[in-house]
Amino acid sequence: MPHIKPFQAIRPTQQAAADVASVPYDVVNRDEAAALAAGNSSSFLHVVRPDIDLPPDTNPYADEVYATARKSFDRLMSEGVLVRDTEDCLFAYRQIMNGIAQTGVVCCCHIDDYENNLILKHEKTRQSKEDDRTRHVQTLNAHAGPVFLTYRDVAAVNALVAEASATEPIYDFTASDGVQHTVWKIIQTQACVDGLSAVPHFYVADGHHRSASAWRAGAERKAANANHTGEEEYNWFLTVLFPAGELNILAYNRIIKDLNGHSVDDIIRKLSEVGTVEKTDNAVPPSAASFCFYLGDGWYRLTVATDSINLDDAIESLDVAILEQRVLQPIFGIGDVRTDSRIDFVGGIRGTGELEARVGGGDWACAISMYPTSIEQLMAVSDAGQIMPPKSTWFEPKLRSGLLVHSLD
Repeated sequence: MPHIKPFQAIRPTQQAAADVASVPYDVVNRDEAAALAAGNSSSFLHVVRPDIDLPPDTNPYADEVYATARKSFDRLMSEGVLVRDTEDCLFAYRQIMNGIAQTGVVCCCHIDDYENNLILKHEKTRQSKEDDRTRHVQTLNAHAGPVFLTYRDVAAVNALVAEASATEPIYDFTASDGVQHTVWKIIQTQACVDGLSAVPHFYVADGHHRSASAWRAGAERKAANANHTGEEEYNWFLTVLFPAGELNILAYNRIIKDLNGHSVDDIIRKLSEVGTVEKTDNAVPPSAASFCFYLGDGWYRLTVATDSINLDDAIESLDVAILEQRVLQPIFGIGDVRTDSRIDFVGGIRGTGELEARVGGGDWACAISMYPTSIEQLMAVSDAGQIMPPKSTWFEPKLRSGLLVHSLD
C-alpha cells in the first residue's frame, strides 16, 4: 500500500494567498507568465517561472535561472509573504470550475512508492524537463508545485474531507480565470492517513515530470547522505490526492501543419476508408471513436466502427491510438507524434474556436477535435503497466502553485 503523511507546509498568509497562488510552470510560456505576474511581486510565478525576471533571450536552463528562483523564494519568506507551519498538517483543497467541484487531500507521498510502482504512471517523461525540475527542486530545497494524483474513491476518506470542508477555510478566493480555490486544514489527520494508506495504488493524473523529479531529487539526497536513515523529509514529495469520481478530463486536440501533399477532397476520401464521414456543424465529437476534422472552412465528423476496435486492449481502444494508427500515420504521414514538428497539441480548455483560428490563420492546415479520454481508461492503462500515447489527457482545473509548499528538510 502507498504511504502518505502530513507535513509542515510553507504557505502564504491568508491576506496574500490570492496574490501568491499561480498557475503551474508548464501551462504558460515565458511571455504569458510575465503578463500574469506583471505588477505582482508576490506571484509564485517569480519562483516557478524565474525566467520572467531575466532578459527574454536567457537560456531557460542557465545557472542564473535557478539562482533567481531561489532568490525570489527567499524574498517571499523574508518578507513574511510565505510562512512555515509549526505543526504537521493535511489539507483539503477544493477547486470549482464552471460549477463543478473537485476536492483532494494535500499530503506527502513517499519516493519509494513512486519507484516501486505503488504510484502508477501512464506517460513517458522527457529527460530535459526532468533535469530542469530536479535542479529546481534541489536549488529551492523544496517542492514548489504539487503532483496531481488520483485514486479509486474511498467513502471514509470522502466523509473526512466533507467534514473538513464544513469548517472555516484558511484560504478561499477566485482566481482571474474564474476558478474558485478553497483550502481547509483536516483535523482528523490519522483517520485520513489510515484511509488513504489502505488504497492499493495511486495514479499520476497530471505531473509526471514533477513526480519523476521529486524521486530523482530524493535519490540524489540519499546518495549524498552517509547517515541516511529513510526518515528524512527528502524521502517525501508534495501531492494532492483526488478521488477519481470527481475528476474531469478534457479533450487534448491536434493541429496538423500540412495535408501531406493531398487536397481537402483527398483527405475526406481517405477518411471515408477509415469510417463514416459526414459534414457537421458541431465541432465536438459526440462519443468515443468519433473525431471532428476542421478542413478548408468546415467541420467533418469521422466515426470509426466499434466492432473494428479491440475494446479489451487498454491502449488499442484509446481514441488517441486509433487516430495515430488509422489516420495520422497512413494519411498525414506523421510517424512519431513526439518528435514530428508537423503536429502540435491544443488543450481542450481553449475550445474548438482556437482550432478554427489556428487553421484560419494559415499556419496550420487541419485541426482535429477529440473526444476526452476517460479516467477509467487512464487507470486501466496504468494498471496494465502500459504507456499512453503522448498528449492523451488534459486535466482542468490546474492546481495552483505556491499555496502549499513542501520543504526537503
